[in-house]
Amino acid sequence: MKIAIFTDTFAPDVNGVAKTLKRFTNYLDNKGLEYRVFAPESTNKDLFSSQVHRFASLPFFLYPECRLALPNMLSVKAELLKFKPDLIHVATPFNIGLCGLHYAKKLDIPVVGSYHTDFDKYLEYYDLQFLTKVLWSYMRWFHRPLRKIFVPSTDTQNHLNKHGITNTAIWPRGVDCSIFYPRTSSQLLKNKFNIKEKHILTYVGRLAPEKDVTLLPKIQASLPPSIRHDVHWLIVGDGPLKQELHKDAPDNMSFAGFQSGQNLAEIYAGSDVFVFPSPTETFGNVVLESLASGTPVVGANAGGVKTIINQGVTGHLCNQNDAVSFASAITSLIEDDEKREQMGYAGRHYALEQSWDTIFERLLQDYKAALEPQKLQILA
Repeated sequence: MKIAIFTDTFAPDVNGVAKTLKRFTNYLDNKGLEYRVFAPESTNKDLFSSQVHRFASLPFFLYPECRLALPNMLSVKAELLKFKPDLIHVATPFNIGLCGLHYAKKLDIPVVGSYHTDFDKYLEYYDLQFLTKVLWSYMRWFHRPLRKIFVPSTDTQNHLNKHGITNTAIWPRGVDCSIFYPRTSSQLLKNKFNIKEKHILTYVGRLAPEKDVTLLPKIQASLPPSIRHDVHWLIVGDGPLKQELHKDAPDNMSFAGFQSGQNLAEIYAGSDVFVFPSPTETFGNVVLESLASGTPVVGANAGGVKTIINQGVTGHLCNQNDAVSFASAITSLIEDDEKREQMGYAGRHYALEQSWDTIFERLLQDYKAALEPQKLQILA
């Protein structure tokens, strides 16, 4: 099987979509399967590859990690005619995705897609709700020709079904448990960031409105005094709300900036609780990374996050945008060392079952099924 992937974000970009697709192409390399990726130039240093074709681009205002590219249509067509893919996978609904959809129709190549981001939920955080109806009309049009649409969680599947996009299949995310794993002591982390408090609460993610990060100082203020003065917040990531968060941050909140690899793994494992208030996730890769590190999660009972956290077993689910609910859950874990440790073990056990190889093997089987005409389900 030869696969052409059209995406508006790809490695070395650091968002979940780009990381997932890079892992997938690594898997295809290991399997000896041929592929081509059509993607925008990255703001980071591009990694050279004859299998990845890049195009000039501009950042998309709602989601700068996704780029609005200007694909060279003639060169794309020439490469597709030369490569002769069995299947086109459009991973995003912007310019590159539209280019892939166009040539799938024009060259009669079977096409599937994946849905990674609930942009309609983002609109609420940028006061653009008036665009919701237009957005869903476009999304239905874009996804209608696809033989299958792969979504990361049952919550996302239900969300799409509600808006008339029904030809979906679950494509979850995995985690590398050889990178993210429990470590025996948090003292290394405390020394590195000059943390004096007994417990560490951590957030990892983009510092942007749709992640609800402005709730973090409010959660701190809602903690009982006995807990409030005994915890330190470590905020990992960057984004448009960084300055605002700095301004509102209490004294016991530190900002670690962007972290990756071993440094990020040490932060997860050295933390007592991972706090993730974002209600807009279609999956929540950082939640799974924390669980793999043996750190329980307090997250919003919304989106894909609620399909990862097992309430009361691997963490707690809280009412979205409810600082008191989050503070209560954090307090219950900080006050009960044994329960926190049990949740850490349970989270690690769950993460060990989320193998990337198994997930990608299932995706290839779904690809094959999509190529069989008798199994097609055409959208109404």
